[in-house]
Amino acid sequence: MVDFPAKKSRMSIRPTLLPAVFVLLTASAFAVGVHWVPAGLPPAPTSGPMLCQSGYLTPAQGKAVLDAALAQFPDRDSWDAYAQHVRQRIQEGAGLAPWPRRSPLNAVILSRREHDGYSVENVAFESVPGYFVTGNLYRPLGVAPPFAAILSPHGHTGKVTKPEDYATQGRFEPGMQTRCANLARMGAVVFSIDMFACDDSMQLVGQDAHRQAFAFTLQTWDSIRAIDFLLSLDSVDPKRVGVSGYSGGGTQTFVVAALDPRIAVSVPVAMVSSYFFGGCPCESGQPIHRSADHFASNAMIAALAAPRPMLVVSDGKDWTQHVPETEFPFLQKIYAYYGAEANVANVHLPAEGHDYGPNKRDAAYRFFAAHLGLNLAAVVGADGKVEESHVTPEKPAAMHVFTAEFPIPPNALHDAAAIEKSLRALQK
Repeated sequence: MVDFPAKKSRMSIRPTLLPAVFVLLTASAFAVGVHWVPAGLPPAPTSGPMLCQSGYLTPAQGKAVLDAALAQFPDRDSWDAYAQHVRQRIQEGAGLAPWPRRSPLNAVILSRREHDGYSVENVAFESVPGYFVTGNLYRPLGVAPPFAAILSPHGHTGKVTKPEDYATQGRFEPGMQTRCANLARMGAVVFSIDMFACDDSMQLVGQDAHRQAFAFTLQTWDSIRAIDFLLSLDSVDPKRVGVSGYSGGGTQTFVVAALDPRIAVSVPVAMVSSYFFGGCPCESGQPIHRSADHFASNAMIAALAAPRPMLVVSDGKDWTQHVPETEFPFLQKIYAYYGAEANVANVHLPAEGHDYGPNKRDAAYRFFAAHLGLNLAAVVGADGKVEESHVTPEKPAAMHVFTAEFPIPPNALHDAAAIEKSLRALQK
């Protein structure tokens, strides 16, 4: 597996509030021609949102768009202007313009368990009044602060029809627990967050609520508020914040990295593609990719992280199969605009499929160690290979947030319409 040399990012990441950072485009930005929709796209709908879903383009079309983007924006100034424009369109398309006010998180941290080199706790906080984001918090043991912080979103899994189904779901899945625990052993505080209407969130709104367009809006805001939560913890270094997830969690990874400048390092896994846009409404149910004056594939959205360090992990059996010859060269050229070619990397696993398995975790550990200053030796044996046997996967019963001891709060909202109304009230 690849060893990534430690390298400081060339961009200073400040822990500022997001709404103060991304402002409206200036006249000078318009002067370089940020209004751009490439030729050869599928026809836009005559009414309603311009959605780009699932395999919206062919691989050849996806590559052609990336080539056209490089021709249209051939240098840093032109790309910076377009990048700012795309961020604004993503914010608007997601229904997050203006940015909601940050309401109190009212975070609750419960049921601490200690394992070999890390602890696990159950967490709930309010991203908007009445909606409780749920997850698990992994912290290092025996490691001196300050700590890096990593947000860990999960991908899509099947429905829960009986209690034992939780064991293969989202943040309860053993591979997810292993990833979070090992990153904690390395010196990071890690928050494993539930998707909307998945895992413990389904206890609030049911499972079917996930497959609607508002899920994208809320999950994006939840990710931003999760960074607020992590930075509210003692001894967390605001300049060392990372995010990594795969599949739908990979979409969350590059979207929040594009929108939140506090993200210093990102590792999207099995998701960055020039032609596939996500098969769930929580990924592509809002018009973030296309409008009357912009177009951005997921590869282009991932490029909005430049020049901050980013590792793209791809494989040979899904829509990331062409990354080495298509998406990664595009990313390298964008990073070259900033003189930051060393900050972007690709680990491609041609024999593997759509997961966040051991080899993908290995790559992520090494990249985070190099760019967040984590201790790789804490998870590597004398043979240089990553060791994961010291992780103790827990049973879902121990990881659930809502229990008899901590029942669902009485002010919790239980349908998407009410949650959206609560969010919209913060935009007035």
